[in-house]
Amino acid sequence: MKLQHLFLSLLFALTVFPLALFGQRTLSGLEIIQAVYDRPAGQDQEGKLTMTLINSKGDRRVREIKQFTKDYSREEKKIMFFISPADVRNTSFMNWSYDESGHDDDQWIFLPALNKVKRISSDSKSDYFMGSDFTYDDLGDRHPTEDSHKLIREEKLNGEDCYVVESTPIDKDYMYSKTITWVIKGKSIGLKKEFYDEDGEHLKTLTVEKYEDIKGYLIITHSKMHNVQNGHTTDMLLEDLKVDSGIKDDQFTERLMKRGL
Repeated sequence: MKLQHLFLSLLFALTVFPLALFGQRTLSGLEIIQAVYDRPAGQDQEGKLTMTLINSKGDRRVREIKQFTKDYSREEKKIMFFISPADVRNTSFMNWSYDESGHDDDQWIFLPALNKVKRISSDSKSDYFMGSDFTYDDLGDRHPTEDSHKLIREEKLNGEDCYVVESTPIDKDYMYSKTITWVIKGKSIGLKKEFYDEDGEHLKTLTVEKYEDIKGYLIITHSKMHNVQNGHTTDMLLEDLKVDSGIKDDQFTERLMKRGL
């Protein structure tokens, strides 16, 4: 599994699947995307996430979030607490992803104004999260077998040698008609990902601005999602990151969502 889609991302993780094992033979698209999905990112992580929302005029709204994730081998749990500004303070979001094809993520959001934890239904997965350019579905882990993958070329991007893989959903009713991902060779990091809407038009692009080696794990710490159709951008910066700190299991409960930090 992965943290890397908010890294959060979205966009977030974690059995080792090094591409080096394949030697010099040509890899399939599925093998490349599976390696991204399986890239190790530690047993748990906690950090400060700064979400900056930038509209087409350049106006900015900044949101501070405390984020925790933990890997359980067959599932990964993530919880986010909004710290500021005041209009979103004490809002929380929790996601449980499963390492099983066809098993949808479980997601919940706590809205303090309602004092209620709401479960995100499958019909709402295409909604955008807290005014960002990430849908609820983007915040989860999409299993590689839910798409058909094709290696379409190899090229350099930002000085990195990359595979370029086109992924088409098996479910024709999925919110994206396809995605195209630039994956760094030997590192299994999706450096760039383009999303196409149901009409096949380019909708948005996720780019990795920075990744770091933390305790031997390659972890994305800065990324941007840009909607090319409306000019809106979400900037995600992960700081003060702690890896393998021993986060307790009771960190990921509806009770804690309501109680907050």
